[in-house]
Amino acid sequence: MLGMLAEAASLATGLGALGISVGAGLVVAGAAYGIGQIGGKAVESIARQPEAGGRIGTNMIIAAALIEGFTFFALGICFMLIKVVQ
Repeated sequence: MLGMLAEAASLATGLGALGISVGAGLVVAGAAYGIGQIGGKAVESIARQPEAGGRIGTNMIIAAALIEGFTFFALGICFMLIKVVQ
């Protein structure tokens, strides 16, 4: 009976770490997609209105930095959760 409980606990730990790892991957993929969209739309906007390029570029960098900050925060939580699960 104890062997089965230990095996179930080990499986739960492994599945928890797998879930957290998948979550971290989704965070990074979502951030990459979002920053790609921001960059693409900024380039389109600058192509349509070249005189507004400076303001568009500044706003693009600010938005990308906010996304990066959230991504690092979410990854930090994922790494802390992996330590808790193990």
